Amino acid sequence: MIPTAFEYFRPTNLSEALALLEQYKDEAKLLAGGHSLIPMMKLRLAQPQYLIDLGGVKELSYIRESGDHLLIGAMTRHVDVETSEVLRQRCPLLTETARRIGDAQVRNMGTIGGSLAHADPAADYPAAILALGAELRAVSIQGERWIRAEDFFVDMLTTALAPEEILVEVKVPALGPRTGTAYVKVAQKASGFALCGVAVVLTVDPNGVCQDVAVGVTGVASKAYRARAVEDALRGRALDASAIADASAKAAEGVDPLEDLHASAEYRAHLARVWCRRAIEQARASI
Repeated sequence: MIPTAFEYFRPTNLSEALALLEQYKDEAKLLAGGHSLIPMMKLRLAQPQYLIDLGGVKELSYIRESGDHLLIGAMTRHVDVETSEVLRQRCPLLTETARRIGDAQVRNMGTIGGSLAHADPAADYPAAILALGAELRAVSIQGERWIRAEDFFVDMLTTALAPEEILVEVKVPALGPRTGTAYVKVAQKASGFALCGVAVVLTVDPNGVCQDVAVGVTGVASKAYRARAVEDALRGRALDASAIADASAKAAEGVDPLEDLHASAEYRAHLARVWCRRAIEQARASI
């Protein structure tokens, strides 16, 4: 189908983009890589009167070190996250996650900020940024604020961003010693979206006992979530097969799994348990 008529803007800096968004608010949509918004516009599921293309805002594309953290501009493309040597060395979970997104065309055009702001319940990045305890910086004409990853995803395709705010930056911690990470998923064959994706960050003491762990799950519920029951079951235990199996069995506790043409709710809950176990095992092996 053909999108409904709209007026197109391509600002060259963040100030211009913010002014346009302040002016048009709910009547406008921000265009990043376009892999989510453009198909929705063609199907007329989204009918913005104004389209603000952030492709010309070059100041939002970067990967930087900042002390014990890494800063990633919202317009940084998946391929740049995937191939970043800084991220590979200091936060390999993000490079691994980016590598598993869609196909080469999607990774060459899609952006980390666009994916997060779209908040598709089957997207890959949400699981990773939840497991990393990331923070996201949102900016408007009125100022800026930091949003915790756990507070950012409100529901399916819904985030904590206000209509006049732009997501501009993602801040993640650089990982310390004796820390392992993994992102694994089972994907829909056609789209590459996750039927279930699990991200794990775990730290062990010199004896191999789990000191801390965070588990993010995507594709299972209406939004990505932290598997708190899994984390609580692992902390303070040696990461042997029994402990991992016991903890992974809790991967779908407290959530209402989605049911659609791709998978039943029961099957998604089963996938969460199986892939959680695999993610923990891979994270342990990466230490």
